Amino acid sequence: MTFDLTAFPTSFDILHIILAVTTVLFLLLSMRTKTVEKIIEKPVEKIVEVEKPVEKIIEVEKVVEVEKIVEKIVEVESKLKTSPTDSALQLMSIFQQEARLIDFLSEDLTGFSDEEVGAAARVIHIGGQKVLADHFTLSNIRTEDEETRISVPEGFNAQEVRLTGNVSGQAPFTGTLIHKGWKADSVTLPKLSENYDASILAPAEVEL
Repeated sequence: MTFDLTAFPTSFDILHIILAVTTVLFLLLSMRTKTVEKIIEKPVEKIVEVEKPVEKIIEVEKVVEVEKIVEKIVEVESKLKTSPTDSALQLMSIFQQEARLIDFLSEDLTGFSDEEVGAAARVIHIGGQKVLADHFTLSNIRTEDEETRISVPEGFNAQEVRLTGNVSGQAPFTGTLIHKGWKADSVTLPKLSENYDASILAPAEVEL
């Protein structure tokens, strides 16, 4: 058997060249893979860090809104006021003393005739007039005659004028005066002693 020694080195060189090129390609691919992994990981870390402060800001805004609502509720409740009861009880006591008003209103009138009720009402009317004259100065809110047409201007006092019937639209209104209304210009009730019990409207009476 004979060998061609001139052809062997040529085959050997081509084989080594192919291996070298393949190795270089693998090295380039591996370097590209590592570079891509680093580029993808860095933005992900930055996004996670930005999300946390946003959540905290939203929570703070919610707390502030709740505090504002609570302040409004407290402010509305603080405007309400309660009136003292001693003066009202004292006035009831005076009406009972002068006109027997509590006795009359507490009585069951179903068994009485209209004449009997009318006679009792006359006594109450006289006594009630005396209480008003002694302790109150009263005047009418409106000076026009009743059953006449009047005009209610824009911005009227809703405590002084009450609109009834078909109320619609905006002021000014035109309607019929049904009642003139009353207001107290002055009130003069007796002064109460230190130990006075205003809840006693009328003492029990014992005849000896």
